[in-house]
Amino acid sequence: MHLPHIAPTADAALEQALLDAINNKTKPLGSLGRLETLAAQLGLIQRSTTVRIANPAILVFAGDHGVVAEGVSAYPQDVTWQMVENFLANGAAINVFARQNGCALHVVDAGVNHDFGERPGLLDRKVAPGTRNFAVEPAMSRPQLETALEHGMALVRDLPGTVVGFGEMGIGNTTAAAAIMHKLTGLPLSQCVGAGTGLSLEGVQRKQQVIEAAVARHTGVNDAFDVLATFGGFEIAMMAGAMLKAAELRKVLLIDGFIVTSALLVAARVQPAILDYCVFAHCSNENGHRLMLESLGAQPLLQLDLRLGEGTGSALALPLLHAAANFLGEMATFASAQVSTSSQ
Repeated sequence: MHLPHIAPTADAALEQALLDAINNKTKPLGSLGRLETLAAQLGLIQRSTTVRIANPAILVFAGDHGVVAEGVSAYPQDVTWQMVENFLANGAAINVFARQNGCALHVVDAGVNHDFGERPGLLDRKVAPGTRNFAVEPAMSRPQLETALEHGMALVRDLPGTVVGFGEMGIGNTTAAAAIMHKLTGLPLSQCVGAGTGLSLEGVQRKQQVIEAAVARHTGVNDAFDVLATFGGFEIAMMAGAMLKAAELRKVLLIDGFIVTSALLVAARVQPAILDYCVFAHCSNENGHRLMLESLGAQPLLQLDLRLGEGTGSALALPLLHAAANFLGEMATFASAQVSTSSQ
């Protein structure tokens, strides 16, 4: 399998040109705060002082998890395919938010335990009808992992536009994400495991115990891809592949919540320069996401106590990308507006 090569965005001359362009706008220095650093990041990604937010798209990857058999979710596994149907019927939160922000939405069956048949609007990339139960055996084989990564890369390769947002759906996937987080960050499992779709305190404790036993069973698993194959989901693996390819193509990556960030943890271990291309939409209310972001040195744009997934945070953050690009491209300079500059 050929993995994308990701070039760092660092360019001292371009960074200075972007800083000069931002500072020459009709405003006090630094007064647009995070929008200024965001505009500079977008410019470095696109290698230009003129930034374009064109044809943004969100990919929602869906997959089921064998570990649900251990009682780690408040909802039954059927909710995964039922929510995919909801996406296809334009009835979910992500449909609403993507539509209101003029963002294309693509729903991907990465490995749902359901036969949808041929459906308009559904991209069938099913690796298998759900992963195996990682409490008993590795979630997927190495060939399955590679297939998922390759499908993710191919999806982005064929996608137009400058921005790709990531979302997911999969009952049990916070369990997979917590296991990945624990293995790749070294943080105590108690700081990685949360309520997911709404587990009680007893349910959270049960979830932690399942992961603890699985980690003890699968000793010697430390390589990022091995961790992903052992504990992950097909939707998480496909996201990781899509992220790697998107960064290689110098697209902006809009990173959603806890599960999406777990896919990025894997991708960043393989290609650390991917982080240059990531805009972190928000800090989820799922336990562990803040620490996961800190481990990546990430600063999220929003704090809305979201924990829905689906790419909803990505869609809600998209207007801020437009704002950063538009002020850089359209706002007057002191010279063009004939406004006096600061004497300090």
